Amino acid sequence: MKLDLSTPTPLAYFAALVASDEQLPLLEAAASLAQDEYPELDVEQVLADMDQLAARLKRRVAAGAGAMDRLRTLNQFFFGDLGFAGNVNDYHNPDNSHLNVVLRTRRGIPVSLAVLWLELAHGLGLQAEGVGFPGHFLMQVNLGEGRVVIDPFTGQSLGQDELRERIGELQPHLHLTPASELPLAIYLQPAGARQILARMLRNLQDIHRTQEDWPRFVAVQDRLITLLPRAWAEYRDRGLALAQLGDVGRARKDLALYLGEAGDARDRVAVRERLAALGGCVD
Repeated sequence: MKLDLSTPTPLAYFAALVASDEQLPLLEAAASLAQDEYPELDVEQVLADMDQLAARLKRRVAAGAGAMDRLRTLNQFFFGDLGFAGNVNDYHNPDNSHLNVVLRTRRGIPVSLAVLWLELAHGLGLQAEGVGFPGHFLMQVNLGEGRVVIDPFTGQSLGQDELRERIGELQPHLHLTPASELPLAIYLQPAGARQILARMLRNLQDIHRTQEDWPRFVAVQDRLITLLPRAWAEYRDRGLALAQLGDVGRARKDLALYLGEAGDARDRVAVRERLAALGGCVD
């Protein structure tokens, strides 16, 4: 039997990384997203750079330091000494989601900054996790006697009043249940690695859709569908983008799959009409 020694494509590499929830390496998978934009990117170098930062950080932590002291040291190192912060001047730049660039510029968006911070936090043995908070990704750390919620964009800790205020500001736009009617913990559910990657990809999705950059949009959709193979709306969106690119055969396949799986979706009629216009079979 002949062995296949060829280098996997970036998408095949990503697929292998996200195949199992139990063994999903968040940092490596998140770093690999940049390979669509930077095909020559060495993901192992990104991991090595993070290992170096982790080693520097550990040298600053006193032996036997408690969780709160470790957290303070981490935040001073990450937000203070290294200067990681939100990219307020160019928030919608796709590079804010590319960890190789975020590591170099020290600027990103909440979820990309959180991925780096969480890697360092876990290296210190902190019980840290990402939080898919509405409109703005957060982080939280279990300190035993309580939890600390941190905004990765600023490094600031957020109290209950501030969190409820943020929910109140978003409620009219996202149709959220008012924070006063639900326990705050409902909005602070931990986000797993797959959810975090999906959030990163959907940030890129929004940027490329707004710019009508359909080749890059399709590349993001390929990854989203690999990550969430039963997210039928992603097939629809890829199909519509493929139609914009003139790839009619693949577009029809995606739109037909969406119609077959999406049940009574509100846009069913519109998608059927688009499929018919592309010469697809509409039952």
